[in-house]
Amino acid sequence: MFKRITLFILTNLAITLTIGIVWGILQATGVIRNVSALGSYGPLLVYSALFGFGGAIFSLLASKWIAKWTTGAQVIESPRNATEAWLVETVRRHASRAEIGMPQVAVYDSPDMNAFATGATKNSALVAVSTGLLNSMDRAEVDAVLGHEVTHIANGDMVTLTLLQGVLNTFVIFLSRVVGGLIDSAMRGRDDRDRGGGIGYFFTVMILQMVFGLLASLIVAAFSRWREYRADRGGAELAGTQGMINALRRLGHAEESGLPKAMAAFGISGGGVVGLLRSHPPIEDRIRALQERRA
Repeated sequence: MFKRITLFILTNLAITLTIGIVWGILQATGVIRNVSALGSYGPLLVYSALFGFGGAIFSLLASKWIAKWTTGAQVIESPRNATEAWLVETVRRHASRAEIGMPQVAVYDSPDMNAFATGATKNSALVAVSTGLLNSMDRAEVDAVLGHEVTHIANGDMVTLTLLQGVLNTFVIFLSRVVGGLIDSAMRGRDDRDRGGGIGYFFTVMILQMVFGLLASLIVAAFSRWREYRADRGGAELAGTQGMINALRRLGHAEESGLPKAMAAFGISGGGVVGLLRSHPPIEDRIRALQERRA
C-alpha cells in the first residue's frame, strides 16, 4: 500500500512539474499569445490539452517501470529453470508470428491468476504473468494467455488507449471550464461579470468535471471491453481456440484481479467494477464470442 501511495504522489508531482515547465516555455516564447488569435478559448484549449495528454502520455512512457515497481515483476534475463525458458520461447514465438519486437518477459509473485502487457511501443513492451497463473493453468492455457497479451501489443492497444484517454481528458477539462463559465456568468449580475470566476465558478467546474469525467470513463471502458474481445481472438489464433476458451474458463473461477488499480485494465482478468464501467467483458461473454466464431 505504501509503495502505491508513494508512486501515486511521485507520478503526479512529475506530471505537474513537467506540464508547468512546458506551460512556462509556451508563455515565454509567445506561443500562448499567438494562440489567443483563436479567440478567448485558445489558451484554455492549449492548457486543457497539456493536462489532458500530459498525464496519459507520461503514464504510457513510464508504464513498464510502474508495472515492475508496483507488482514486483522480475524480468527473465537468463532463464533459471525449464518453466522460465518455456515462457521466454513461447513469447518469442508469438511475437514473431505477430511481427513485433521481442517483449521483455517477467514473472511476479501473486496468488491471483493474471497476466498483463504494457509498454510505450510495439517493439519495446513487457509481458508479465503471475505465479498464481503459472501454478493453476496447464501449458496450453498459459500459451493462450501469452498469445492474448502479445496480441494487445501487436494491436497497439496501450498507445490507442493513451490517445483516447488524452483526447477525452482534454475535452473534460475544456468543456467543464467553458460550460462552468457560461453558467457562472448567467447567474451573476452584469456588474460582476468582469471580475472573473468566483467560488460558484469553482464548484460548478468541479461538478461538471465529475459529470463529464464519468461520461469519458464510459467511453474508455467500452473501448477496453472491445479490445479484450479482439485480444481473445488473437490468443485463439496464436495458441488455439480451445486453449483460449479453457484459459478463460479457469479465469472465470478465480477471484478478482489483485493488480494495482492503475494496472487492472491491462490484466487478462479485470477488476470488480460492474456494468458499463467494466474494463473487461464478463468471462462467459468472452467464451461465447470465441465459440460462435469457431462455429
